[in-house]
Amino acid sequence: MNASSQLTDAIAPDTGKPGFGIYLHWPFCAAKCPYCDFNSHVRHAGVDQKAYIEAFSREIAAMREISGPRVVTSMFFGGGTPSLMAPDTVAAILDTVRAAWVVPEGIEITLEANPSSVEADRFRGYRDAGVNRVSMGVQALNDPDLKRLGRLHDRADALKAIGLARDIFPRMSFDLIYARPDQTAEAWALELKEAIGLAADHLSLYQLTIEEGTPFYGLHKAGKLIVPDGELSAELYELTRSVCEDHGMPAYEVSNHARPGAESRHNLTYWRYGDYVGIGPGAHGRLSTAAGKIATATERMPEKWLELVAQNGHGMVETSELSLAEQADELLLMGLRLREGIDLKRWQALSGRSLDPDRTAFLIHHGMIEEMTAERIRCTPQGMLVLDAVVADLAF
Repeated sequence: MNASSQLTDAIAPDTGKPGFGIYLHWPFCAAKCPYCDFNSHVRHAGVDQKAYIEAFSREIAAMREISGPRVVTSMFFGGGTPSLMAPDTVAAILDTVRAAWVVPEGIEITLEANPSSVEADRFRGYRDAGVNRVSMGVQALNDPDLKRLGRLHDRADALKAIGLARDIFPRMSFDLIYARPDQTAEAWALELKEAIGLAADHLSLYQLTIEEGTPFYGLHKAGKLIVPDGELSAELYELTRSVCEDHGMPAYEVSNHARPGAESRHNLTYWRYGDYVGIGPGAHGRLSTAAGKIATATERMPEKWLELVAQNGHGMVETSELSLAEQADELLLMGLRLREGIDLKRWQALSGRSLDPDRTAFLIHHGMIEEMTAERIRCTPQGMLVLDAVVADLAF
């Protein structure tokens, strides 16, 4: 019997509450992808993982001082490429988190992985450490596009990694990028259907965006990288939602699709505007304290972060109190990404006002938002295409 069949019910059910998450950022990659603007760094000389275990432990202790005693509802290793970590490193960090906060059995613990760094023994080591969900950066299911995206793996590597993940972990997700250069709706529909067949219960499907400061930005600006125009991008987005819905994996967030019950607990914490601790180089957090809700951010450069932790016990370079108006805006921005929408009473408690009835009626009339109940609204699929504009209208 494989691990998946033994641990089908290992992850606790979603309570519908925002929760308290722990985000752990491992900033290292084997190579930098040309579209990526995440805080990731290549270190060809290798990384002293013992030094980072010690630094993570010290920063966890500092964050515990700020948060006070809390019950953790999810943990997430992001990056970078956390699957470059030794399983013993993951185990040591998880043990430190367990010592700092209350960590119930069965909470979701996710680790991001790249297919090029996947080995069966390494995956089993993560599972033994307590990881029960893996999220893989597959990005495409054909070799030409994988090469164009600068990925180090090929299709065969991706299929092998997906198979291993399904055998070893109770939950598995993988990412794909669409609206790629020269991609047609027909080709994407075929690739998407294959992905749904490979996925266990969750897919993250992102439109390619051209971010300033990346190699793709320079190529696009020079006319050497042509991506689908707005009309085709919208068609691909609508196709993505339709195909996934038809195959039992509806969108529960703008870019995330899951079979009912398999939604990412950790990401729901962000979108429901819960509290989360951000640990590691370049990590961000949101924490409720006696003085109010604060935003935290740590130093992005790994070596500088290590120095700061050695000096101060943490690598934080920003700790700012969020006003109630700022919290209300963030709640609106995050919550309207979700299919479940937002609780208007919660937003009103933060903002100190009600939504403008004329603006709300205008957006409903034009199919941008809809009332689920008298106390809950959500964006429509059409509204999701112009989410920033909808949020700006409602927040005004």
